[in-house]
Amino acid sequence: MAEQVRAEMVANVFEVAVQSGDSVLAGQTLLVLESMKMEIPVLAEYAGRVREVTVKPGEVVQEGDLLVVLD
Repeated sequence: MAEQVRAEMVANVFEVAVQSGDSVLAGQTLLVLESMKMEIPVLAEYAGRVREVTVKPGEVVQEGDLLVVLD
């Protein structure tokens, strides 16, 4: 079952730490968002494989936007 990782707030995508096909562990940083001069890591809740990364550094995301899909 795929896990959809979504933005919890309006933010800039500061860094993307994974790419499609990468294996990730629970708790691993998938990407870093920046909001109000604070860097907020977005972590994998479960171990799995990255199916898709839907954002790039520099993009602005809105609350609820899809960031990463994990299998």
